[in-house]
Amino acid sequence: MDLQSLFAERIGGKSFGQSTEIYKFEKIKRAKAAARAARPDVEILDFGVGEPDRMAPEIIREALKKAVDDPANRGYADNGIDAFKAAAAQYMRNFFGVEDLDPDTEINHCIGAKPALAMLPLSFINPGDAVLTTVPGYPVLATHTSYVGGETYKLPLRKENGFFPDLTSIPDDVAQRAKLFYVNYPNNPTGTAPTEAFYDDLIAFAKRHNILIVQDAAYATLIYGRDRISIFNRPGGKETALEIHSMSKSYNMTGWRLGFVAGPAPAVKAYAEMKDNIDSGQFKAIQVAACAGIADVGIAESIREHYRRRLEMMVAALKEVGFDAVMPGGTFFLYVAAPSGAGDTTFASAEEASQHLIREASVSTVPWDEAGAFLRFSATFESAGEDDDARVIDALKERLSGLRLRFE
Repeated sequence: MDLQSLFAERIGGKSFGQSTEIYKFEKIKRAKAAARAARPDVEILDFGVGEPDRMAPEIIREALKKAVDDPANRGYADNGIDAFKAAAAQYMRNFFGVEDLDPDTEINHCIGAKPALAMLPLSFINPGDAVLTTVPGYPVLATHTSYVGGETYKLPLRKENGFFPDLTSIPDDVAQRAKLFYVNYPNNPTGTAPTEAFYDDLIAFAKRHNILIVQDAAYATLIYGRDRISIFNRPGGKETALEIHSMSKSYNMTGWRLGFVAGPAPAVKAYAEMKDNIDSGQFKAIQVAACAGIADVGIAESIREHYRRRLEMMVAALKEVGFDAVMPGGTFFLYVAAPSGAGDTTFASAEEASQHLIREASVSTVPWDEAGAFLRFSATFESAGEDDDARVIDALKERLSGLRLRFE
């Protein structure tokens, strides 16, 4: 049997699995393994991990323990339980002051944000249609756009533009073919928080070209030094955008895989129709458990404070060794210009800088080279607890100081 000839072209066709290219995260994984082997007694300081370092809130965990034993939760969830939709609507009211979402028609759950992003091109994109997306960023929407024959037009997030996309740079012919405009604020990896002015410009652009905005709000509650904001707070936002919220980052529920899509009823219905043909819904007990805590501002604020405190410590440490580090507007990431070299070594890219930090100092970061050379440091690093955070940060500072980093 010639199995190789059966693979679809969208995943490489006959060449599927034959590439010898090593991708960024695999390179990081291998470099960490090599550092452990070379220095087994030296702790890896992993500032590259992108998921919470703590457990989900106790009230949610306790609710799950009870819900799991309830026979009513044993069956298929399909497009979600009413209680979770109501809790999601309450979350939007409590955190963002969005009062008028109908939980029955304008909210639908998702098994984490990733599947929702993957399904949206299936609901909207035909061959030849375009999707606008920002880079660096999460590639899932772009991947599935290509799967269905659409074109992805990438907008670089540059420091000189405040890490917002330059809407004026989009060619008219691309804008006319575009159906979806994917944005993610607070932004991973840059840490940039949304502003009212940006949302207003984006909404005006979407109206002018008849484009649906897809705002990935996975970090929406992790905001520092400013008010939380939803695109639905802005005039025209609810009519022109879908907003995807996730419990993963806000409530340390990464592995639980739960979130929701909110927005115009016809667009939510289109997503729900596609979803109904792909999955059978998240386990009802997980949805029930989430209802116990996701609308509680106090719980989310305690999680936000954990990252704010760590981020401030990281900013101070990185500035001391030469990085141009500033407190992000949101997320749990610091996005800093990569060093140009260390000692007598010169780096041609952020990836080379990141590899050097792992090899020589056992410090793991994530490099981004799509719109300039930058490193992402995450505040989700492992420690023995709050009292141990200072030790980790001091170790980071000491190790980076020893590299004699250069910034040009």
